[in-house]
Amino acid sequence: MKRTHLPLNALRVFDAAARHLSFTRAADELAVTPAAVGQQIRALEDHLGTVLFRRTSRGLELTDEALAGLDALREGFLRFEESVQSMQAGQASDRYTIAAPREFYAQWLAPRLARFRTANPDIHFQLVADENADFTEANLDVAVRLVDGPGELEGVELAPARRVVVAAPGAPDSWIDWPGAPLPEGAEAQVQAGNAGQALSSSLAGLGKAILPYLLVEDALEDGRLTALEGPDEGRRAYWLVAPLPQWRQKKVKALVASLTADE
Repeated sequence: MKRTHLPLNALRVFDAAARHLSFTRAADELAVTPAAVGQQIRALEDHLGTVLFRRTSRGLELTDEALAGLDALREGFLRFEESVQSMQAGQASDRYTIAAPREFYAQWLAPRLARFRTANPDIHFQLVADENADFTEANLDVAVRLVDGPGELEGVELAPARRVVVAAPGAPDSWIDWPGAPLPEGAEAQVQAGNAGQALSSSLAGLGKAILPYLLVEDALEDGRLTALEGPDEGRRAYWLVAPLPQWRQKKVKALVASLTADE
């Protein structure tokens, strides 16, 4: 069935004017001018082909035609509010679906999610390994990606874009390559890793040296499992928490962002 186009803004103005029986008081409620209320009412009358208000010596009065539709209109607005509340229910949800690289999750994200859950014990997390998963298909709330910016998404940088050349003690002087960190010009790799996690595991196993995000190797450098050969230096890519604007505006996502970006 083809739906009739509804002039919802004009109907909202009509509802306010009908309640107050005053364009001026309706304008105050809606934070517009009385002239704007009058324009909307006239436009609605033209659209409906009927007069909605008449002016009398006692002030503004509703016509019989206006009274005939007013109760149904107000019931409709109540249903609209119920619909919006239902659609917004996810904002108050205690469930998060998060996509993140495995190595980043293990080194950085998991401990912080644990602290967030300590403060919010009813929260549930669903974790997706593919950080590049489609937000709609995977029903994601947020994703963590190693990128040089959020692009068309909303986002916040979780840590500075620093990188460091690392190797395990006694490892051979050969390179471990992976797509996120191009090797120096002329360098050849004896290990080709598919991502930062594989490059990190390869370095820890003593297979050679690799250029990795400082955030990933900080603990291993502190406890001596890895040695810094160069850096840390300023890099181009950083770990960003990203989401499309509708998800980014959700109350639950704002709470998670605040927690993850709070000073430790």
